[in-house]
Amino acid sequence: MADKSLSRRDFVKMLGTGAVWLGLSGCASQAGPEKAARRGAKMPNFVFFLVDDMGWKDAVCYGSSFYETPNIDRLGRGGMRFTDAYAACPVCSPTRASIMSGKYPARLNLTDYLVGRRRGKLNPAKYIHQLPLEEVTIAETLKEAGYATFFAGKWHMGGEGFWPEDQGFDVNKGGCERGGPYGGKKYFSPYGNPRLADGPEGEHLPDRLASETAAFIESHKDEQFLTYLSFYSVHTPLMARPDLKRKYEAKAKSVQAGEIWGQEGSRKVRLVQDHAVYAGMIEAMDQAVGKVLDALDRLNLANDTVVILMSDNGGLSTSEGHPTSNLPLRAGKGWLYEGGIREPMIIRWPGVVKPGSMCSEPVTSTDFYPTMLDLAGLRQKPKQHIDGVSIVPLLKGAKSLGRKAIFWHYPHYGNQGGSPGGAMRAGDYKLIEFYEDNRVELYNLKADIGEKNNLADKMPGKAAELLKMLKAWRKDVDAQMPTPNPDYKPRAQK
Repeated sequence: MADKSLSRRDFVKMLGTGAVWLGLSGCASQAGPEKAARRGAKMPNFVFFLVDDMGWKDAVCYGSSFYETPNIDRLGRGGMRFTDAYAACPVCSPTRASIMSGKYPARLNLTDYLVGRRRGKLNPAKYIHQLPLEEVTIAETLKEAGYATFFAGKWHMGGEGFWPEDQGFDVNKGGCERGGPYGGKKYFSPYGNPRLADGPEGEHLPDRLASETAAFIESHKDEQFLTYLSFYSVHTPLMARPDLKRKYEAKAKSVQAGEIWGQEGSRKVRLVQDHAVYAGMIEAMDQAVGKVLDALDRLNLANDTVVILMSDNGGLSTSEGHPTSNLPLRAGKGWLYEGGIREPMIIRWPGVVKPGSMCSEPVTSTDFYPTMLDLAGLRQKPKQHIDGVSIVPLLKGAKSLGRKAIFWHYPHYGNQGGSPGGAMRAGDYKLIEFYEDNRVELYNLKADIGEKNNLADKMPGKAAELLKMLKAWRKDVDAQMPTPNPDYKPRAQK
């Protein structure tokens, strides 16, 4: 009979591999070979901030002139800012899974948020609705090496049984199946969250999550730790603290705006950052980042801690309140244009990363897994993080990784107006294929960051070359494709 301490995830893996369980009580307390090999070695702590729906230009250090982000800017001054960092998908759940697993969403067959159901000319590709327990997450790998692991905030990678505590995290504060803070009073206590006890009436969620993170750090200051603060901010519902809303309503009056709205397909797209509520949400999130950074300073842990900040997809500009602008990038969340996938990303590694440095080499969210193992001096798991590349050479000053291309596969209709498609970036060139009509668009991002000048007709050879690479990649990862919708009826033209 199996030991009762055997986790559901381990039991699933045991059954899947046909392994014989030797988990006698005496063996259960023994350190694994990886942990034993590293005993006594100094490994860095990790603090990972994942912001939900934060656009590429939603911080001052990335060019915003309306939002105020002193703590993210402080992080940028102390670390490296990446100008060409990408989420693995233009919506949240797939990108989150790519960070945890080191695999492209297409390889996982987790290609849309949970659960998307929109249809159009095509029926979207079928996909799984949870991060499989068989995947060995970065949290599980670090935990095996002796790290204390902590998760706070948005999970959105499966229902109960697939939550953070089932995927390698010792502590889970707020992670469940929800894609936003949809219980109770949403961003204010009582939260009605099955994994987060309610605080005092009116307590603000980002501050609470930061307090929980700081408390965990303090209680584990004498051991290696991974804290993963995955904000619900700045996802809808659009709600700000009253004081911050008033602040930015006043500030918005001084914004010298030209055209506020543009057009992206059938959707209007915001061209100006002047949304007071969203600005208040950005600042509250930034204050939460600051609370955690202050805890590292207070506990004299900053020099021993790698801090990472990233967003899970582009800023929301074409739907659901249209709260931000991603200009000069095109479109936003839910689209394969740069506004939907290019993200703010900062890594601070004291003593190694040059403070205030910048890197323009394309990197993507699958890269975190091998990078964190590299930083900790742990063995790589190439069969697990098969689609990730360690970016440690860039952190140490290298100019290139020598990678041929980065790929995307989004065989779905997004809430924000995007349609099924795939994309790839190779060097300065980016190709997008639209699955409804097999149309392709080609852009030189170095010369045309706003993707205004489609070069597909002018450079058919380059377009064909990249399309061939994209199709070969889809075959390699067994990407699931959308299918014709026999019930589709085109809208009558006005």
